[in-house]
This record gives sequence, structure tokens and C-alpha cells, in this order.
Amino acid sequence: MSRRSALALLAMLPAFAGCSEESQNAATTSVAATTPAVAGSKVFTVPAELPQRAKKTKTVPAVKKTDVAAQKLQQADERPASDAQARKDLAQALGTDDVNRAVDQAGLTEEGYATVPPGAPPQVAAIITAANQVARAPYRYGGGHGGVKGEETWVDSAYDCSGSVSFAMASAGLLDRQMDSTSLMSWGEEGQGKWVTVYANAGHAFMVVAGLRFDTVERARTGTRWGAAPTRVSGFAARHPKNL
Repeated sequence: MSRRSALALLAMLPAFAGCSEESQNAATTSVAATTPAVAGSKVFTVPAELPQRAKKTKTVPAVKKTDVAAQKLQQADERPASDAQARKDLAQALGTDDVNRAVDQAGLTEEGYATVPPGAPPQVAAIITAANQVARAPYRYGGGHGGVKGEETWVDSAYDCSGSVSFAMASAGLLDRQMDSTSLMSWGEEGQGKWVTVYANAGHAFMVVAGLRFDTVERARTGTRWGAAPTRVSGFAARHPKNL
């Protein structure tokens, strides 16, 4: 090789060895930009305008006629029952056809105790509650009439007919002393009461409270003084507390 040829070759070397990083990047970019996309390659072009994002629409399920009917039934169940319907339901529960008397009728449990009806005033509720306490108490002539000279003892181990009636009435504040059956013939107001009626003669006394009979004779038959009210009463004076 001649000297002139060697000098020419040395003059060309700095052009390749001295390439800056920007030049290499420019060259690479130029090649990539001019290289067509090949299937399976990661080269892609971002479009100038992006498509608008689709709006989400809420899908409303179709309502069937059966669903509408079920909703109406549910709304009807959620509405408060009318007074008339409540009385009808109560009458059915008590096993009576008299709707108007349903709220006035006491119930009778399997154990032989009376339940306070919904419409009962406080004094009637007190009578029933006290009568339940002695409903199954044994019978003894003179029972419930203990004490002398105004120091009567209301609580006893056994009660006779007027003693048990007096106990219940006194618990409601309607008596201030024990009364025998003869005394009860002239006690209170004459006739039958709406809530309470005492039936008395010289030898026996019992009462009907909120449609149930409270009687020592009933206890001898069933074990509890509570029972069904008599359909007919003769030979007894009917008396009742005022306003009851």
C-alpha cells in the first residue's frame, strides 16, 4: 500500500469512531420510521385522534305481570290493618262470630286462667289478674273472710264463693271489706254490667267478667274457677260496679 492510500484510510476513521450518541439515536429512529410494520412485531403508530369513550347504559330488566302482582300483594301486607279488619281477625282468633264483642271478650288458657281482653279498662284488668291468683285455690267455707274488727286478711289458703269474688273486687279497689253472698245482693248498681256482673243470693255468689264465669262451682268441675258464662241465670240478684 502506498503512503497516499494509507493517509486516505486514516482520514476516514474519525468519522466512524467519533459518532455521538445523538447521531446513533437519529440513525436508529430514521431506520425505525422507515421500516414497515411486520405482522407479529411491536411497532405501531398512535393515531392523531382517539375515538370517544362509549357511554355506559343502565340495563333495566323487564318487569313481568306476575312480579307486579306480587309487589301489590306485598304492599297490601305492609299497610296497617283497619280497625274493622283487626276486630275481625281478633274475633276469629277467639272463635266468635260477634265482631263487635271481640275486643271485650276474655280468653281462657289451657291452664285455666283468664286473659285480659284488648279493650278492657284498668279495673277489669285488675279483677282478672287478681282472680287468676285464686282461680285454682281450694274451696273452704268461710275461706277469704279472715280477720275481725276491720283487720281482715285478704290472703288465705282457700276461698269460698264470696271470699274469692271479694278478693278480686278488692284488688281493683271496688271493695274495702270482705262481703258474703247476702251482702253482695245489694252491693253496687242494679242489673248486669258491661264488663262485670256479680250474681248473688242468700246461699251462693259468682261473677261474670268480660264474658267468662268465675265460680267455685266451676272449680269443683274443672279445677279452675274460670269457665264459660251461663246462658241463663235465675234466682240470683244481678249487680255490677258503677261504670263497669
